[in-house]
Amino acid sequence: MRRAEASLRRDTRPHEPAPEPTHGAPGPSRRRLGALACGAAAALLVPAARGQGARPAAEGPPRGAAPAPGAAQAPGSAPVPAGACSGAAGDKPVYLTFDTGHMGVAPLIAEVLKRHQVPVTFFLANERTRTGGASLDDEWAAWWKARVAEGHLFGSHTFDHAVWQADTPTGFKVRPTAGPESGHVLDWTAQDYCASLQQVARRFKDMTGATLSPIFRAAGGKTSPALLAAARQCGWAHVPWADAGFLGDELPSERVSNAQLLRRALRDIRPGDILLAHLGIWSRKDPWAPAVLEPLIVGLKARGLCFATLRSHPDYAARLQQR
Repeated sequence: MRRAEASLRRDTRPHEPAPEPTHGAPGPSRRRLGALACGAAAALLVPAARGQGARPAAEGPPRGAAPAPGAAQAPGSAPVPAGACSGAAGDKPVYLTFDTGHMGVAPLIAEVLKRHQVPVTFFLANERTRTGGASLDDEWAAWWKARVAEGHLFGSHTFDHAVWQADTPTGFKVRPTAGPESGHVLDWTAQDYCASLQQVARRFKDMTGATLSPIFRAAGGKTSPALLAAARQCGWAHVPWADAGFLGDELPSERVSNAQLLRRALRDIRPGDILLAHLGIWSRKDPWAPAVLEPLIVGLKARGLCFATLRSHPDYAARLQQR
């Protein structure tokens, strides 16, 4: 799911009509790469174990993969404090979300989330994997089913990761980055877009027996008012992310190190932010998750923040609790 750097600088938060959920006022654009690079000399140094391509397993990291920093626990050591919010009035939640990707770091991510008892929201597309399959094929069904059992939340990301390009008189131009039409610009109607969202829901039901929640994230975060309105008409609410919540795993590691990304996130994330990362990015040479995910969780917990799925987010709770 390669994305151009230019698109990463753009504000991908939707501009929706007042009656619909605003997910907070449309935020500022993503931080420029130059701003990320400031202070690089003082950046926190983090061990950067490279992620390994892996076949899925219901639990645990891929065989032979380097453990995440801090993963080892001596027998008899104190248990890791839970990262999930308690539901108390004083909670300071953040909402960690993962879009699909090449899935090479997915087992490691699942293991870290389970160890720290961190609930998250996943957005699913049927993307190409490192093992030559796709992220929603039978090879990954047990992995997704295990995440359902852990209590995570799941939404759609369009089946073939179809990135909006432009509005047209009859609908939209989209460019899938997965599936048989990958790389081609297609003319879709509103019904076509809704069908792609729903195709994920059907496949998720087949794999796990569970029902997908009626939330989605547009592929690449690219939307228009017309696309958001079309999705609302067929029952789907869009989920963007906070400016500080863009965790940067899509950015080129040659220019923005994992240490810089961790330092920025720990400095800038605030209660209520929706955070975005992926289950593997093809273009990043030094993978983000093995180096950053665990210290990020530990650091945010140390700041008094806790983790929740979008079930408790004020913009989505009423919709999701009706399901």
